Amino acid sequence: MPFSVVRFNLVDPLATPESLSERYRAALAMAAYADGHGVDTVQTEEHHGVEDNWLPSPFAFAGAVFGATRRIAVTVSAIIGPLHDPLRLAEEMAVLDLLSGGRLVTVAGIGYRPEEYEERGVDWGRRGELQDLLLETLLAAWTGEPFTYRGRTVRVTPRPFTRPHPLLLVGGSSRAAARRAARLGLPFFPSAHLPELDAYYRERCAEYGTEGWTMMPAEQTPLLHLSEDPDRTWAEHGEHFLHEARTYASWQSGDIRSAVRSAAGSAAELREEGVYRVVTPEECAGLGLESLVLHPLCGGMPIEEGWRSLRLFCDDVLPRLEA
Repeated sequence: MPFSVVRFNLVDPLATPESLSERYRAALAMAAYADGHGVDTVQTEEHHGVEDNWLPSPFAFAGAVFGATRRIAVTVSAIIGPLHDPLRLAEEMAVLDLLSGGRLVTVAGIGYRPEEYEERGVDWGRRGELQDLLLETLLAAWTGEPFTYRGRTVRVTPRPFTRPHPLLLVGGSSRAAARRAARLGLPFFPSAHLPELDAYYRERCAEYGTEGWTMMPAEQTPLLHLSEDPDRTWAEHGEHFLHEARTYASWQSGDIRSAVRSAAGSAAELREEGVYRVVTPEECAGLGLESLVLHPLCGGMPIEEGWRSLRLFCDDVLPRLEA
């Protein structure tokens, strides 16, 4: 059975505080619905200072999801590691791991938007060094023992629920990211289907004497929306998919490799590309993909349309896959 994901970034370019509050609360209700129907994970992410209200605080959202659910994981994919205080992040993740009983999964990347670093007063040129410090600090902190941090002795409590530590992956599309993961003995999360980078990671693991594994997107990892009438949905809501696709495209330079990459300039072109797909339940069940990523509130999608998509996925698609 494919791995099932419901993704939320809570984007809404036309939001008011009131409508955005409604969207956040709807996402929690959707997470609870997905939890009750056997979906594997909620996926969320981090971006700052984005005009369309992209979620900046994935761990706060994860905590709310954990409070509304019982078994589903939350995958934060990804945090922008160098923007976080290492000791504070170690504490927050430990508390979430305890609160959820081990359901937190975190991918730590370094980001690809210099303006986010500038906004936070963090040196873009030091991002690799800061990422090393963050990851090394998290691993030391979660032992619960005193350790040296920036020349002083510190201790982080409480210890996480998960042993030896909450699931932490190193994300990225560069050899530097693969080396970092291998050196620390952490699993690697390439940002796209990059078999050559997986091979490089495994070589570095052998060199460092560490063990690891790769969680790599499949060659095809479309973002899905369920509809009984895809033509109607594209006609009425294609602008929401296009908004997100254009936003991502505006952030990606030539050296960024991403599973979500589009060059579309119109909803019709986006539909033809296949990065975002609106499919019927029958079509979804027959896709034959390793993972199914549902994006019910994509790009400011109306909440009622997001619910229609989620219910079709949970009530019509998942039972077909289990049969």
